[in-house]
Amino acid sequence: MKKFFLFLFFLCLQLSTMAQVNLKYYLPEGQAYDSKIPTPKEFLGYEVGEQHATPYEVQAYFRELARHSDRMKVETYGRSYENRELLLVTFTSPANLARLEDIKAEHKKLTNPDLSKGLKIKDMPVVIWMGYSVHGNEASAINASLLAGYHLAAAQGPEIDALLKDAVILVDPCLNPDGGTRFSTWVNSNKSHTLVSDGNSREFRETWPNGRTNHYWFDLNRDWLYQQLPESRGRLVKFYDWRPNILTDHHEMGTNSTFFFQPGIPARTHPLTPKSNIDLTAKIGTYHAKALDKIGSAYYTKENYDDFYYGKGSTLPDVNGSIGILFEQASSRGHLQESVNGLLSFPFAVRNQFVTTLSTLQAGKELREELLAHQRDFYSQKATGDIKAYVFGGSNDPVSTWEMVNMLKRNQIDVFRLAKTEKINGLDFSREDGYVVPMDQPQHRLITSMFEKRTTFQDSAFYDISAWTTPLCMNVPYAEVKGAVGVGQKVEDNPFPAGKVIGTSPLAYLYEWDSYFASRAAYELLSKGYTLKYATEPFTVLIDGKEKEFSYGTVQVIGKDVRGLLETLAARDGITFYAQTTGLTQKGINLGSEKFKMMQKPQVLMITGDGVDANDAGEVWHLLDTRVNLPLTFSDISQVNRMDLSRYSHIVLNNGRYFDLSAEKIKSYVESGGTLIALGDGATWASRNKIGSATFKAGVSADTKGKKLPYAEQANINGAMSTAGTIFETKIDISHPLCYGYKQLYLPVFKVNNTVFEDTQNAFNTPVMFTENPLMAGYVHPKNLERIRKSPAVVAQRVGGGQVINFTDNPNFRAFWYGTNKLFLNAIFFGKSIGGGRFGEEE
Repeated sequence: MKKFFLFLFFLCLQLSTMAQVNLKYYLPEGQAYDSKIPTPKEFLGYEVGEQHATPYEVQAYFRELARHSDRMKVETYGRSYENRELLLVTFTSPANLARLEDIKAEHKKLTNPDLSKGLKIKDMPVVIWMGYSVHGNEASAINASLLAGYHLAAAQGPEIDALLKDAVILVDPCLNPDGGTRFSTWVNSNKSHTLVSDGNSREFRETWPNGRTNHYWFDLNRDWLYQQLPESRGRLVKFYDWRPNILTDHHEMGTNSTFFFQPGIPARTHPLTPKSNIDLTAKIGTYHAKALDKIGSAYYTKENYDDFYYGKGSTLPDVNGSIGILFEQASSRGHLQESVNGLLSFPFAVRNQFVTTLSTLQAGKELREELLAHQRDFYSQKATGDIKAYVFGGSNDPVSTWEMVNMLKRNQIDVFRLAKTEKINGLDFSREDGYVVPMDQPQHRLITSMFEKRTTFQDSAFYDISAWTTPLCMNVPYAEVKGAVGVGQKVEDNPFPAGKVIGTSPLAYLYEWDSYFASRAAYELLSKGYTLKYATEPFTVLIDGKEKEFSYGTVQVIGKDVRGLLETLAARDGITFYAQTTGLTQKGINLGSEKFKMMQKPQVLMITGDGVDANDAGEVWHLLDTRVNLPLTFSDISQVNRMDLSRYSHIVLNNGRYFDLSAEKIKSYVESGGTLIALGDGATWASRNKIGSATFKAGVSADTKGKKLPYAEQANINGAMSTAGTIFETKIDISHPLCYGYKQLYLPVFKVNNTVFEDTQNAFNTPVMFTENPLMAGYVHPKNLERIRKSPAVVAQRVGGGQVINFTDNPNFRAFWYGTNKLFLNAIFFGKSIGGGRFGEEE
């Protein structure tokens, strides 16, 4: 009976909150505010929490605050793909605001051991960054930013004056305006006047792909390190410009949860994160606990979440001398929703986010000197260990090397030219395209995390990926240097490696398929009506009197008046074009050989909708749209079942569930000459429906048979069986169309699942095979490692008149796996040539 009355009490409390929500519900008791500063309701026309503010409304409110307050300034640090502004709002005292650039310059000295020793930390303000709603449908955070802005602009009294004197507060009110706009539009348009709390209601069931992601369906909270997206690039420029002492990352989690704040699970903290960071995070956590206790909100810490992958908003700060803090609030996903803890209202969720905003600010002020000292000491510590530097370069694709340099420089890592040509660990690195990253620099911890090949871990469960070795992602040769190495000039500017056009010819031009943007050039040439043929065997020609060998996949461009366009493409895509005045070659096939096959302009359909992994689909869309300039058609499953598929050269099935997709329709499409590219679960769907003959190994489970173990260990034991982002070595057949453009025999690939092909017992249709000892970096359970050894990573088959190209994993992972993008693009541009038997036979 007591529990029943307690439930009724909380029910009435939540209903009362929704019926009578006003600004006093959120704000600190007894706090005075300047009446000249407009409240959110005075500007928006509704109270915070009554409906979901759109990113545009939130940004407009911050600009309105800046018109009335002398404590703040608003700046635009970037624009989203949908051209929405990304704002950073600075709050501090008027005196600090007047000398903000000087404060910033002094603060950044903390990261320079040569300058930090003489700093008077007791006189320096702490820098606190508050980030809201990187996931667009985790909306209590962005709505809490309205309250944060109002409080910091309008609060009166000695407490706020002291805070603004001792702190520079950077507010990023909406990290994902595209996703936030999708979500706020959805919930507001499906909101009833009489609130509906039933979780089955349409308000709580966003349509695919939902508002979590950005325009291209990327999870922006996984892009902090490599910064492949404009939202992240703009934000990280400001992050490194300021080097905040605390960075908060406000999120939401499942409706039946409560509230989480870091630290996360201690055993899942990256070992490069110093103990002082963990201790400070825990100390700051006591402020959150006290604040949430005061308002009667339940919470937990040191569970569920980790601090391992440095590509997230709450972890990248940890390897930059800052304290990253993740907040996770149970989500109402609308305005009022039933949960196991009673009714969960949107205002309640917003209040928790705002209260922990205030507790962070209090902690930052009171721990100011400790936080500043932590950052100073973090960067004063020298690198330890045998490795003195990393050297990389020498790739046959200079574009990938160029982007790798950009990735490092975006993270304030100093990169130098190689002073002289050297052989290191059996690899040749030339001074023309070789680079050195010395470990004797402030960012040595981050450098280690980006180059190391870690395979041992304290824990065997990961919230995100376990490996992100940059040169392996980029497929760029590299070596550890434990002795001396010639360090040349520091790379200040990093111009794009433009190609050129050598010679003039009315006959044809050749270009190699090495460049990352080779497919973009091909698609533009095909779109403009030029004839392209590609070589299925190597050949040698004379270039300026010297023999040059061209490998598999070399493209021959035929057409009148093409040189001007080639000059444009050479500069844009980093490709060198070679004029040929004769069809005769020095060795190998001639230019008129039938072994030069006609390249067809692809027309690609990607199947989307409920059940499809939106992240994987978005990575395909982003790749083809922004890096190939290929217009991609994407249609939902229900629509595909009614469509005429004959107009599409290729269909892409990403990871996902395709229960409602017509297998007969897809099978007929393939047998009639279409090419199916299936990744992950898309490949298992094709296999189950007998579209091609690829089969999969049975899964394995933990060794628990016959044992009696504590029930509490079940989740960890089962979690250890997951392969959550691990890098493996494969051996590739560079003569196979899927591997055109690669020159090396071994290729790193990324694996995020336990899907493993059986060997096909066919000599020619598995061009990418895991090696005998495939683990390169990351975690994999020994049982799964055994399954993966010497198994196919790709199965490419002729089926009827078409092809089925199966990948066990996603070669386009998060847009930073440049090294395997080519496999996927080759499936589009060369996939039609797969199969060597008679037409209609399976190969």
